[in-house]
Amino acid sequence: MTEVSGNECREKHELEKIRIDHSLAEELKDLCEEEFFGCYQCGTCAAGCPFIEEMDLTPDEVIRHVIMDKREVLSSKTIWLCASCYTCAERCPRDINITKLMEALRQIILRNSVDKTDMSCITDEELKKIPQIAFVSLFRKNIG
Repeated sequence: MTEVSGNECREKHELEKIRIDHSLAEELKDLCEEEFFGCYQCGTCAAGCPFIEEMDLTPDEVIRHVIMDKREVLSSKTIWLCASCYTCAERCPRDINITKLMEALRQIILRNSVDKTDMSCITDEELKKIPQIAFVSLFRKNIG
């Protein structure tokens, strides 16, 4: 039998406590107040998304991951690629506002101090080419 140090045991217990105290779905429901359990995975949201080809998970797959409490969805680039254009929300036959869900997922990540954007890495040439609205959207996503 292997012996576990006190610190390792406490760390393991704290991680378990986080997962037991609340599921990802509950956390999202508190943040965005959306009823995403009604999603029946029709794919209409993905069909209308302008960035679907760049996403690693489709919007309906993100919802599925949340419902199944798969926290690896938080490392998906889909959350950050969402343009907040509301096309998915407008087309959803179940009236699920997926944009609010994506925003809430970003908030969970940012509340844990994980930021994938470094403005200092943007070159002067890119600053001239990228539309200002893209920066406004970026700052909105990162500041909340």
